[in-house]
Amino acid sequence: MKKQYAIIGLGRFGFNMAKTLAENKCEVIAIDKDDERVRKASEYVTLAVQLEAMDEKALRSIGVQNVDVAIVSIGENIEASILVVMILKQLGVRYIVAKAVTSLHGTVLKNLNVDRIVYPERDMAIRVAHSLIRPTIVEQLELSDEYSIIEIPAPKVLVGKMLKETRLRSDYGVNLIAIKDTDKDGREKWNVNPLPTDVIREGDLLVIIGLNRDLEKLSQL
Repeated sequence: MKKQYAIIGLGRFGFNMAKTLAENKCEVIAIDKDDERVRKASEYVTLAVQLEAMDEKALRSIGVQNVDVAIVSIGENIEASILVVMILKQLGVRYIVAKAVTSLHGTVLKNLNVDRIVYPERDMAIRVAHSLIRPTIVEQLELSDEYSIIEIPAPKVLVGKMLKETRLRSDYGVNLIAIKDTDKDGREKWNVNPLPTDVIREGDLLVIIGLNRDLEKLSQL
């Protein structure tokens, strides 16, 4: 059975969230008070509805209480964001994700026991900053203050070697979890959990997990 999602607030973040979920065959209810945003989302989602999200009866009438996940993407109006989360809690929604625009906003959402709080602008700023500091890193996902997952082009010193010959774990203290390359048609190919005998080739992108200090050393190869 397909998971059902409700996206409340169809700004840039909410719209792209709704579109991506829909493109991945999820059932999506998209909600906003702006008619044009709703019309645009209706091209992709299961149901797009124009309504005031702070209206509990209106939310109940379209079945929001039955979704698996509700995403509150109201950023410009912090009061509305908080009130909508409270309504979703009262409706018994199983899992709530909410966008926060300030640390105080995030603290309030945390105190409301929101299951997941996201900071899109902060997180994007951090990613861009990392890319400027370490241009050899294509992507970086911070798991904690100490650990990250990074995606880097295969260093020349590793090209042509089997994984067991690279000594990534023993010499650098990191773990390779996937290799990404492209076929002759330009399509991405993923080798997840590669074997010790798999060979790293020029042009490969390596997805690696480890301590930030160890990843930093590896990115400088």
